[in-house]
Amino acid sequence: MSQSFLQMNTVFISILIESLPFILLAVILSGIIQIFVTEEMLAKIIPKNRYLSVLVTTLLGALFPACECGIIPITKRLIAKGVPLHAGVGFMQTAPVINPIVVMSTYAAFGNSWRMVLYRCGLSFFVSFISSIILSFQFKDSQLKQAFIPEVTHKIGFTSKLDGMIRHTIDEFFSVGKYLIMGALIASAMQTYIKTSTLVSIGHGTYSAILLMMALAFILSICSSADAFIASSFRSTFGTGSIVAFLVFGAIFDIKNLLMMTGTFKKKFVFFLFIYTIVLTSIGALFL
Repeated sequence: MSQSFLQMNTVFISILIESLPFILLAVILSGIIQIFVTEEMLAKIIPKNRYLSVLVTTLLGALFPACECGIIPITKRLIAKGVPLHAGVGFMQTAPVINPIVVMSTYAAFGNSWRMVLYRCGLSFFVSFISSIILSFQFKDSQLKQAFIPEVTHKIGFTSKLDGMIRHTIDEFFSVGKYLIMGALIASAMQTYIKTSTLVSIGHGTYSAILLMMALAFILSICSSADAFIASSFRSTFGTGSIVAFLVFGAIFDIKNLLMMTGTFKKKFVFFLFIYTIVLTSIGALFL
């Protein structure tokens, strides 16, 4: 076997090993939401006002230690349960950033400094809130590819509910797993055959550096709980804005995550979310 193929294989396996624990946690939470969380419970938590609902779900993401690929099954289940699309988007975009694991890994990666943590969380909140509000006016339905029929679970026993949760968890794991494998394979191939040095040579100007770092985050497809250590290695090459753009955009969109999104949501919705995320991340990063 060639050296490059062995390298790609190593990267592929490392992406899978890095992502699988978070995927497993996510599908378990997804199963719990499907069986044990009722529409009435969510109605009490999520405000009717679109601005407040986005604010609540954006901050709610801090309670879920999931990475960007693991958050999609949870978001899908919440929307299927009746959470408005814009509120679900707010949750989906910030949960991989504003959670204890990612906050502490970012803090450690940048020399025990809160500065980059605040920049990352602040820009993530800005991108999430604005894009969610825009999308709330643009799309009125759930934008899920498959319509979910609510199950009547409050009249059955705990054992039956637990059995249903396990079945949903298994089904969700295999559904999400195929996109994870395809995304990891593409990302490992691009990391192997597209040299980072070639990409770095392109980013001379401020805006081009921001776009380059977002592209790099997309290609590398690193879990949001570990990407800060990669970003910190670019401190001598790129400015603060471009590094924060790397940390924010990569936690919302990467190769494996994009495949999962297109498998869950309608393509038109994913396209506009992708564009809004690029534009808003770029604008925010310019001011850092």
